Amino acid sequence: MKVVVALDSFKGCLSSAEAGDAARVGVLAAVPGADVRVVPVADGGEGTVDALLAAVAGQRVEASTVDALGRPVTAAYALLPDGTAVVEAASCVGPAQVGPVDATLPPRAGSAGVGLLVRHAVDAGARRVAVALGGTACTDGGAGLLIALGARVSDADGRPVPAAGVNPLWSPCALDPSSLPDLGDVGLLVLTDVDSPLHGPAGAAHVFAPQKGATAVQVRHLDDRLAAWGAALAAAGRPVADLPGAGAAGGLGAALLALGARREPGFAFVARAAGLADALVGADLVLTGEGRVDGQTAHGKAPAGVAALARDAGAVVVALAGSVARGGDPGATAPFDAVLAVQSGPRPLAEALDPGIASDELAATAGEVARLVRAAGRHHSRG
Repeated sequence: MKVVVALDSFKGCLSSAEAGDAARVGVLAAVPGADVRVVPVADGGEGTVDALLAAVAGQRVEASTVDALGRPVTAAYALLPDGTAVVEAASCVGPAQVGPVDATLPPRAGSAGVGLLVRHAVDAGARRVAVALGGTACTDGGAGLLIALGARVSDADGRPVPAAGVNPLWSPCALDPSSLPDLGDVGLLVLTDVDSPLHGPAGAAHVFAPQKGATAVQVRHLDDRLAAWGAALAAAGRPVADLPGAGAAGGLGAALLALGARREPGFAFVARAAGLADALVGADLVLTGEGRVDGQTAHGKAPAGVAALARDAGAVVVALAGSVARGGDPGATAPFDAVLAVQSGPRPLAEALDPGIASDELAATAGEVARLVRAAGRHHSRG
């Protein structure tokens, strides 16, 4: 019996590799002779660097940068064997670094930290930089990133706008079109499954800013500022505002696309680097999942991507999750043959997120699934 375990991280609890190892232990306890392969996965958001480094013989590089509020932090990026550096936006400008998210955040949060990581990777000799865009605390159109890379942006009085410590777009500003950064021969990738434009009803402000503390009034203000920023980029010869993905990560997508980046779904990039398709060949059972399976899981999340590849390989696909949305949400279960919550009973959230408890519960559930699939196969062969 061949089993492939390709679990996304259980946020706040287990990394992809840790969740995979727990499931592997459970499968082998239930079916000692099973051939179990763990393949770490991610969708281009938080956990992407960890998943890649668990799957590929790359190098973890630590660098000094700033968080979304301009405070010094240390973040890590992955340097892969082919010379690609993978920078995770959430590692420096994510909500985890800024603390409580409320209405005081949108005027202050910027993306300079990501620009500093990109610059560090380029200076370190990376031939290509892939920026994973999920999970940011800022809605600045990537202006902070561009300023950190050398772009000149001035306020209404002609004074330079700092890269960090403010949202550069909160007040009217002007972009010097001749100052857009040139990264030379270094290729850029935008890793995101988000296809939102920069502004408008489906843009960065209306769709994502409320999750980052923005009030309704602030959302309208941010959308106006993003529209002006898109016009400034177009005047500089970079008409990217309407491109799919421009609104990803508070508009970071627009800034990177303006620098010539190519957009690629995050899951596809990680799955290819980790060799997931090859690992699935001949699999009888594929275990995937994440911390919570709900209607969003089917839309670009890693478990849905795993399920699509696993079905092509002819395997049974079961999703395991800390919690599962039930009732009136068919999207939560559509990609999978079955979806199971791993918790054996009600418990406080803090207890459910304890890595030891979560690992034990995940192992037990994975073992039960493997035992069931083996029994079903045995009965099928008899028939």
